Amino acid sequence: MPPLLALPFPAIDPVAIALGPVQIKWYALAYIVGLIGGWFYARRLIARPGLWGAVRRPGAAEIDDLIVWVALGVVLGGRIGYVLFYNLGAYLSNPAEILAIWRGGMSFHGGFLGAILALVLFARSRGLNAYAMLDLAAVVVPIGLFFGRIANFVNGELWGRPAPDFAYAIVFPNGGPVPRHPSQLYEAATEGLLLFLVMAVAVHRFGFRRPGLLGGLFVIGYAIARTACEFFREPDPQLGFLFGREVGALGGGITMGMLLCVPMLVVGVVFVVRAVTGATRPRPRLEADEPEAEARSA
Repeated sequence: MPPLLALPFPAIDPVAIALGPVQIKWYALAYIVGLIGGWFYARRLIARPGLWGAVRRPGAAEIDDLIVWVALGVVLGGRIGYVLFYNLGAYLSNPAEILAIWRGGMSFHGGFLGAILALVLFARSRGLNAYAMLDLAAVVVPIGLFFGRIANFVNGELWGRPAPDFAYAIVFPNGGPVPRHPSQLYEAATEGLLLFLVMAVAVHRFGFRRPGLLGGLFVIGYAIARTACEFFREPDPQLGFLFGREVGALGGGITMGMLLCVPMLVVGVVFVVRAVTGATRPRPRLEADEPEAEARSA
């Protein structure tokens, strides 16, 4: 029998859509909705030239192609990141499991790095400003984060730390009889909804005229939000606390999620500084065309 202060976990079918033998689970649906939502929002942003200034904005067809690149980067990077950061020993003993993505195991930090690599390669292949493409992604990514964390809650995974005295604690099916923080919902609210609002205000205030500024703000915001939520989230069982140990409900130990946010915070600050100082702004067209002009005159 669950404690009096605990809420029962809602009985939600993990399969969102079933069409005969074809089943789409909530987690997969979250990725789909996140990508489609990001694609739609990105197309609206590129349709506003006033946001871009002298920075060349991508066309609608380029955004369509970019979504495919980013999707591959997120999936591959997320899986590789989980294998390297969270469960390397287990996968080394059974390498075939690395390919079993349908069994779960994705890392946001790995997906983040994979998406950055995809964005940079795409920008270089199309002659776009790589920093500006990172900014565009930063504005739309919270949409996917929100739905992804909601899917974590529906799946009853990545639950929070024990919270026996918390009025809205939940007893998760696989989390034992102890009521726990619904940390997935905390992350959906902060990394998703709150960060989306912050980035929406920032893009309308600054636009993409200072490449790297929005990307830096997003990385800083995510690092802060994720670190705060880690105090409520149960560490991965195969890792536990990397340093220190849990003390009370919030704990005092350092988790892998916290540790990975440190370089993110540093990179975000560097991006903001470079953007504010003008180091990432596109060169004037005359300077960029000078080598070509000299070649023609020769």
